[in-house]
Amino acid sequence: MASSAELINKAVLLLQQGKIGDAEVVFNSVLHVHPKNFDALHMLGIIYAQRGSFAEAEKILRKALSIDADLAPCVLNYGSVLCKLGRFQDAIAIFNRAAKLAPNHAPIYLDRGNALYELTRYEEALASYEKALALNSNFADAWVGRGNAFFQLKHYDEAFAAYDKALELRPNLANAWLGRGNVFFDLKRYDEAFAAYDKALTLKPDLAEAWLGRGNVFIGLKRYDEALAAYDKTLTLKPDLVSTEGARLHAKMHICDWLKYDTECAHLISSVRDVKANINPFALLGISSSSDDQLQCAKLWVAEKYPPSQKPIWRGERYRHDRIRVGYLSADFREHPVSCLIAGMFECHDKSRFNVTAISFGPDDNSQIRQRLKASFERFIDVKTFSDDQIANIVKSSEVDILVDLMGFTADARTGIFARRVAPIQVNYLGYPGTMGAQYIDYILADRFVIPEEKRDCYSEKVVFLPNSYMGNDSKRKISERLPRRSECNLPETGFVFCSLNQSHKIVPQLFDIWMRLLRQLGSSVLWLSFTNETAIRNLRREAQNHGVDPSRIVFAQRVPLNEDYLARFRLADLFLDTSPYNAHTTAGDALWAGLPVLTYIGKTFAGRVAASLLNAIGLPELIATTPEAYEQMAIDLATHPEKLAAIKHKLAENRLTTPLFDTKLFTKHIEAAFSAMYERYHAELPPDHIIVPNLI
Repeated sequence: MASSAELINKAVLLLQQGKIGDAEVVFNSVLHVHPKNFDALHMLGIIYAQRGSFAEAEKILRKALSIDADLAPCVLNYGSVLCKLGRFQDAIAIFNRAAKLAPNHAPIYLDRGNALYELTRYEEALASYEKALALNSNFADAWVGRGNAFFQLKHYDEAFAAYDKALELRPNLANAWLGRGNVFFDLKRYDEAFAAYDKALTLKPDLAEAWLGRGNVFIGLKRYDEALAAYDKTLTLKPDLVSTEGARLHAKMHICDWLKYDTECAHLISSVRDVKANINPFALLGISSSSDDQLQCAKLWVAEKYPPSQKPIWRGERYRHDRIRVGYLSADFREHPVSCLIAGMFECHDKSRFNVTAISFGPDDNSQIRQRLKASFERFIDVKTFSDDQIANIVKSSEVDILVDLMGFTADARTGIFARRVAPIQVNYLGYPGTMGAQYIDYILADRFVIPEEKRDCYSEKVVFLPNSYMGNDSKRKISERLPRRSECNLPETGFVFCSLNQSHKIVPQLFDIWMRLLRQLGSSVLWLSFTNETAIRNLRREAQNHGVDPSRIVFAQRVPLNEDYLARFRLADLFLDTSPYNAHTTAGDALWAGLPVLTYIGKTFAGRVAASLLNAIGLPELIATTPEAYEQMAIDLATHPEKLAAIKHKLAENRLTTPLFDTKLFTKHIEAAFSAMYERYHAELPPDHIIVPNLI
């Protein structure tokens, strides 16, 4: 009868011949007789790991290490299996043990770096990769890890250099091409991103992350059909790859592709409840979800992408200044809805009490509003080429008391800066209508409409309740004196014009059903929507046909270059129909400023209650429906009773400049009162708490 050693040698030979199943049988036969045979346990654990049975591999390797804890290869394999199980913190402890056993073995430091990277501890990951490279400067995978860490830290030049070194050593290393694609995507150099992703996929066609990258580039180019195809491919390869399922549905919503819409929405919400980071919180706003779901989604996203730094930059210092120092951080200090809303607020800030700084990491479009914004701040710092660390150090050295995030989870956000805790008070405002789910964001600016008292617990931040509406508006916005004829906009000269100039992803099937019933009941009416993309237009027209409505009765508004012409165009419509569950926000304010009544029905979440907030602040609560049925009936009533609509328009005209909604100076006083209350608590060494700002009229 063969000895255990002979059997193990036989099994190893079978492994070398690729006969894995036969080798497994032999190793098990050894363990049947000698259940504590280290070599058999170790090799069997490797077989299970190669097969993808990581839970079984972990049990077997753990048992092997209980017999001999000092064999570095087994320790390293065990750490790798823990990583596959997502137990990165445990894996780091194991890799540290392996490093003590074999301090000159470079792969240990690579694997430890990868575990630290997964925990978003990028500086520590970088140090581990550099240790691996100090031991073996030709270790291509460690150069890739180094590039990935630099990419996450927004050190793009260093990331490129690391990827280039990896490719110099191994030109066919797919992950290095993937890394280059990710950097190019971040820099919006889309053609180069495509080329890098395509090279990665040529080398490794099943690299799901490269397919995801292609999809993201297509989204950046607004080529939603192609994005959808790329996301579909990603999900076939890696069904739970972070963000992919949500990105796919969001792409479908942009083209108004509603096939399996309800099923896919339900699955995404179920994923969130099952603690999977399958959707960016911004994408979740557009589907029917609860405030609890949105909080859970935000917490998952932050834990995955932006956990709090273990080395906060602000460490409890109490700054003492003559004026409260407020920093606004945004990529959107340009021709953008957020800037259009609050440019006037920046100009109205009381500079005798507040030292106000803009920290801009977005493009300089050299627009009129960009120049106006630059003139409104005491300091306007352009940091678009800076890393998160560099920006964080600017905030810290400036001793900013209150740092306001105007981005949230919207495109080009830099949440990682706030995760470093760079200021004593960090605030979520305006750009993102929901909670950040992050312990390092202290306050959210809201009002009692968008966040009812009973929903405060659905926000990780303390809620600051502003009087009237939370949304600032600029009373200096010009409206063109020239009113185009309806025919210039492809609208009928007579007949009722329903208008909803929102982005296409806010149009959902249930809402469209209501709109089509309205058109059927009012035979001479049309629905005026924004021109978005050709696929969305085709799909909406097909849906209209399916609802028994002539597709030509949906008219699409082309973009106009001047904002004042865009505002004037609202005056061609008769009634603005709001969207739900994601309301019109800036667009609803635009319509009201132009004198067009907005009809809404109040939703369950922040994003679905904004129009009600605006209508309340302008004294038109009668345009707030509480159910979809009431919304539909009110639309019919106003469209068929001209005298009622005329009375609403007259009231809107009277209220436009006499109610709080467009009183920029009053709104700024309320924002400043909120900042003062936060600042007083901070200097009194009190923790953040909910704040009610009194009406200062």
